[in-house]
Amino acid sequence: MSYYIDFHALQSTGPANLNRDDSGSPKSTVFGGTRRARVSSQSWKRAIRREFEELVDPAELGERTLRAVERIAASIVEQDPEYAAEAETMAVEVLKAAGLKMAKPKKSKDGDMAPAKPLTEYLVFLGRSQIEALAALAIDAYANNDGKFDKKLVKQAFTDDHAYDVALFGRMIADAPDLNADACCQVAHAISVHPLDAEFDYFTAVDDNAPEDNAGAGMIGTLEFNSSTYYRYATINVPALIANLGSAEAAAKALAAFARAFAVSMPTGKQNTFANRTRPEFFAVSIREDQPVSFVDAFEDAITAQSGRMTEAVKRLAEYAANADAAYGSQPNTRYLATGSAVKATNLDDFGEKATLDELVVFAEAAAGSDTGATDSEDV
Repeated sequence: MSYYIDFHALQSTGPANLNRDDSGSPKSTVFGGTRRARVSSQSWKRAIRREFEELVDPAELGERTLRAVERIAASIVEQDPEYAAEAETMAVEVLKAAGLKMAKPKKSKDGDMAPAKPLTEYLVFLGRSQIEALAALAIDAYANNDGKFDKKLVKQAFTDDHAYDVALFGRMIADAPDLNADACCQVAHAISVHPLDAEFDYFTAVDDNAPEDNAGAGMIGTLEFNSSTYYRYATINVPALIANLGSAEAAAKALAAFARAFAVSMPTGKQNTFANRTRPEFFAVSIREDQPVSFVDAFEDAITAQSGRMTEAVKRLAEYAANADAAYGSQPNTRYLATGSAVKATNLDDFGEKATLDELVVFAEAAAGSDTGATDSEDV
C-alpha cells in the first residue's frame, strides 16, 4: 500500500531575487488570474540537495555532472594506481557499455580539435558509491577480461545502491531508459500568496582610483527584486523511497534529512546583494494514506492585505485543509511548527499537533518504519 508524506511551508523574504529568468528578472507566474512571484522547483531542489551535504554522509549523496568520465577515472586510480595512464579510456568504455554517449570534441577557433577531458552528452546523476562500483568493474574488465565489459553488470551498477538524492529526485537517461530511476519526490514551484509587486534598485559603483575631478560613477545599473510570502510544497512516496534505497533504515535517514533540508534551505540567487536568509514561519508535515495533496488552492484568491499577510496565509491554509479533508474523507496525521506572525492564526488547534523542527524531523523519519497507521497519531 502506498502512503505519502507531504511538506508545506509558508515563508517570507525581504527584498530578494531568489531565482531569475533569462532577462535577470525574478521569475513569476499567473495563478488565480493574478501575477505571483515564483521560485522554480529546480532552484529549491538544488538548495535542498546542497543542504543535504551538511546533514548526511557525503558517500550517500549523488553528483549530477557532465564529467562522469573524470570522476570514474579518479576512482579507478584511487582503487588501483597501476591503471593511471589508461584510467580515462577505461572510464569512457564503462560508460559506453552502459549505453551512454560521449560528447563530440569541440573545435578551437583555428579549426583544430581542442584538447579536453571527455564529457558525456548530457548531465548524468550518479551516486558516489555507483561511481566507485563502475570504476571497480572497469578495473576487473581490464585485469581479467581483456577490456571487455559485462553490460548486465555495468547496468546493474547504475541501478543498485542509489544515493539519497538520486532515490528522491530520480534520474532520466533518454539513450538508456533501463538506467532511469523513478523519482519518489515531487517539489512544487513556490509561489507568492499575494500579487507580485516588482521593484527596481537603481545603483552605482564608484571607481576607487578615479581622478579627484571625476565625480561620475564607474558603473550604473538596475536590478529587479521583490518581497514576497511564498507557499512551498513537496511530497514523497514513502514505499517508493524504500524500494529505491533498498531498506526502511536508509529511507528513514533520507526522510529526516529531507525534512530538515526543506525547512532550512534557501536558493542562493543574488544572496550577496540581498542577504535574504529566512526560515519558514509555518512548516507542516502530513502523512497520508490516500494521495498527496497540495494546499495551493487556498491562495487562488490572492491575499490583498498590505500587512498581516503571513497570519492570513496560515489561517487560509488551515481552513482550506480542514474543509478539503472533511469533504474527501481524508484523515492525515499532521504535525506543524509556527513562529513569528504565524502564531497569531487562531484556527490551528484542529490542524494538527504543534511541534518543534527537531520533532518534525523525527516524525518524518518514523514514517519510513510504518506502512500502516498513517492516520493514527499514536503510531507515527
